[in-house]
Amino acid sequence: MRPVLLDCDTGIDDALAIMLAVLSKELRLLGVTTTSGNVSLDLVCRNTAYVLKLVGAYDQVPVIPGASKPLMRPAHHETHVHGDDGLGGAYDGDGSEASGIDVSVARAADFIIEQVLALPEEITLIFTGPLTNLAHALMKYPDLPRHVRELIFMGGAVKTGGNVTPSAEYNMYADPEAAKLVFHSGMRMTMVGLDVTNPTLLTPKHIERLRGNPAGEFVYQCTKQYLDKAEELNSGYGSGFSMHDPLTVGIAIDRTLARTGSFYVDIETRSELNDGRTVCDFFGKWGKEPNMDVCLEVESERFLDHFVQIIRQFPN
Repeated sequence: MRPVLLDCDTGIDDALAIMLAVLSKELRLLGVTTTSGNVSLDLVCRNTAYVLKLVGAYDQVPVIPGASKPLMRPAHHETHVHGDDGLGGAYDGDGSEASGIDVSVARAADFIIEQVLALPEEITLIFTGPLTNLAHALMKYPDLPRHVRELIFMGGAVKTGGNVTPSAEYNMYADPEAAKLVFHSGMRMTMVGLDVTNPTLLTPKHIERLRGNPAGEFVYQCTKQYLDKAEELNSGYGSGFSMHDPLTVGIAIDRTLARTGSFYVDIETRSELNDGRTVCDFFGKWGKEPNMDVCLEVESERFLDHFVQIIRQFPN
């Protein structure tokens, strides 16, 4: 089992990504670091602990609080997508899951550094929210990239439009300065952007297949509100739940799910119209060496079948 660290801003799709990471037989989840994003940091920590408890990993996988805001900007939450609770109305706990998590102390950057140095060149970092915690880790320990096996992050768009502005994907828009620092760090990385996540739709038919155990029922409950307005949220891709973050974990499990290309990618941080836009130099116009692999095509149905199979195996 490959050791991984997962960094989330736990909304609906992050919750499904956590479930997949825990329940897969290929990954050993060392911890989940949290950041403000889809919802505020306190809700992110609560939701993360709630999902870990649901899948039986509450006592094995630590939740480490991180950044409560972006590096330089005010927080931008997406409650209109993920609901006020961040889980599409599916949260039914009493808050006690996160009672031992002190969100006033940001420990995520230190935790990332400690874990990576304990297992040099072995740990894959999987980031499904803004890259703020990793930027803090790099500022504390600039030599971190040579000790990381790989970063796989959900974010950006290179051939399609954005989902929070016409040109920017949410995670990049929320903290573009953090993304720029990470992009220029020299770390080996793979971008899982909207080009491949938008068309990876968990449809009502998929959801019906996975119902029948607590994990499947949770997927049903937390995606219900989203599916009611899917046509509005999916930028014309159709009726279904876009599996942005679960696909990112899926690619960490099986790289053959996606076809990638190596390119130089940068991000806009000082544009009135295009802040957060990821710009991919497909034709080498800048004359710079590639700094990441970019997912260009995906075998959506193969991934979705795998996800459904994993959730269906969860005990009643």
